[in-house]
Amino acid sequence: MTTDSDVPPGDGPSSGISVSLTAGTLQAIRERVGKRGVSAYLERAAQRQVERDNLDELIAAFDRTQGPADPEAVAAKRAKLTGGTPSGTGAAA
Repeated sequence: MTTDSDVPPGDGPSSGISVSLTAGTLQAIRERVGKRGVSAYLERAAQRQVERDNLDELIAAFDRTQGPADPEAVAAKRAKLTGGTPSGTGAAA
């Protein structure tokens, strides 16, 4: 028998739940995907959030063991990846 803890995000059977959203958020979603696309849209959004949460946990664990990243080094790496110039602050993302 498969339980919720046996499958990674995005896999396994669908399960219905009740979700409350503000009227504005629901309207914005429906305008993007239509009334019948809301569940799929929310599934994809939830998967992205789980990925971000997992990444935040990895970064926090790294920071605990290695210390925080040097902002100037981050800015230099970002500039190299994006073809820009280093800002020296590392604050832009």
